Amino acid sequence: MTPELDTAIGIARDAGALLSGYFKRHVRAESKGEFDIVTEADRASERFIVENLRKRFPTHAIVAEEGGGYQTDASEFRWYVDPLDGTTNFAHGFPIYNVTLALERAGELVAGVIFDPVHDELFQAARGEGAFLNGERIHVSRAPRLDSALLATGFPSRKRHRNLNVHFFYQLAMMTHGIRRAGAAAIDLAWVACGRLDGFWEFGLNPWDMSAGVLIVAEAGGRASDMNGGPVNVRGPHVAADNGLIHDELLAVFADVFAGTFQYPLPEISAEHGPAGT
Repeated sequence: MTPELDTAIGIARDAGALLSGYFKRHVRAESKGEFDIVTEADRASERFIVENLRKRFPTHAIVAEEGGGYQTDASEFRWYVDPLDGTTNFAHGFPIYNVTLALERAGELVAGVIFDPVHDELFQAARGEGAFLNGERIHVSRAPRLDSALLATGFPSRKRHRNLNVHFFYQLAMMTHGIRRAGAAAIDLAWVACGRLDGFWEFGLNPWDMSAGVLIVAEAGGRASDMNGGPVNVRGPHVAADNGLIHDELLAVFADVFAGTFQYPLPEISAEHGPAGT
């Protein structure tokens, strides 16, 4: 284990404990833009994480969701920090949220941590060293085809009317064992890595949402790319990650939907679906 990963694990666990205290007190949510929300817990967790990273690695750059990071050109290292992934869940008392930290060196992801304080589950990976859950090595699932797969995705909290993911959601819901939408991308990616899910895709994520997760999936034996099959870009418009066995089949579905080809048309609403007696 690298010193950076070891430090990130300790910070993530402590930040998770901090969040748990706020969760029990049902902290008030505030608006961040037209639809996004932020809580006192987001800010407190971010302050804690950034302060501790700067103490341990004073020359490293830090990119954090709530804007409390630290920019520098003095180092090739950059941290991506989501102090509370799943803020909407958190604000509503829905118990799926996490802390996630990832480290990039010269543009390559080298370490990642996702800590779920609700279930006391810590996912970690360092490049070339495998992926682990609470110290035990994890691997992606062996689902061989989409028709035997369970997938996950997410939808934006803002500008949903401009998001096309409903089309992908419907097609894949018809082809698979189902689609889950937990509201925390890092958790979805971690669950792909440990085999609870077979694949995940989403549009419009930020680097702090996906960086740790895509590394952990890769180190667990999975495969990640953009939705066109190109290399993962943590600043890109979309991401797909899975067990590797279903990746090409998943990309083929994406290509069809991007081209406007739908194997399963949306069902029409008719009188028989209306209220009784109409």
